[in-house]
Amino acid sequence: MPKERLSSARARRHGAPFLVLRRASIGGVVLAVLLAVAGLVAYITRTESPAPANTAPAPSPSSALPSPAVTTHHGSAVAAPPRTTDPIAFAKAATKVLWTYDTRSSSQAEHLVGLKRWLTGEKKYADWKSVTEQVPTPVLWSRMHDNGQHVGATVGEGHFPQAFKTALAQDPGAITEAYVYAVTVTGKQSIAWKGSGAGAESRSTTLAVQCRPRHDCALVGVLPNVSP
Repeated sequence: MPKERLSSARARRHGAPFLVLRRASIGGVVLAVLLAVAGLVAYITRTESPAPANTAPAPSPSSALPSPAVTTHHGSAVAAPPRTTDPIAFAKAATKVLWTYDTRSSSQAEHLVGLKRWLTGEKKYADWKSVTEQVPTPVLWSRMHDNGQHVGATVGEGHFPQAFKTALAQDPGAITEAYVYAVTVTGKQSIAWKGSGAGAESRSTTLAVQCRPRHDCALVGVLPNVSP
C-alpha cells in the first residue's frame, strides 16, 4: 500500500545517522542545547529574550505571516520561503513545505530544488542532509508516483521547546554567533492516492531556524528528535 511505503520511508529516515555531532566544535560557540532530549546536541541556538538595543526585535509569534509565494519547477508547485524575521512563523511555514509533496506532478529531484531555497546560505550551519531525509528516496518516489500519491499538511501550533529556553537562559549571550532558534511545530499530514485511498496522522517536528538581525529567517535543519 502507498501509505505503508510512506511509513517505511519515515522509519528509515528517523533511523539514519544525523550529522549534528560534526558541527560540535564550530567556532567555540556551540551549546549543548536540549540535553534532556536524546540525540539533540551541539546546535547553536537563539533564545526569545529581548534583542540588543541596536537591533530590531523579532515579531511576536502571533504576527500575521503573508501567504508564501509559489514557484513552479517543471509543473511542480513549491512554496517559496516567506520574508519574515519571526522564527516561529517561519518554522510553521517550513514545516508545511516539508510535510507537503505531490508525486503526480514532479520528480523527487525537482521537489528538492524547491526545498533547497529554504536552506540558510551559511554552509557552516546548514544541514541539508537532515532536510533530504524528510523526503522519500527517488525509488520510493517513483513507486508513489505510480499510485498517484500526494501528501498535504495542516500546521497547528509552534513554540520554543522548554529545554531550549532553559538552556539559553543560562547563557543568553551565546546566541549572538549564529542566531539559530529551535522551534517545535505540530500539525497533521494527510495522504491520498488514486482510487479510494486516503489517510491522515498527527505529526510534530523540531526545526532549527536561523533569524539574524535585519535578515529574513532561513532553515538550518531538522532535528532528529522532537523536543516538547
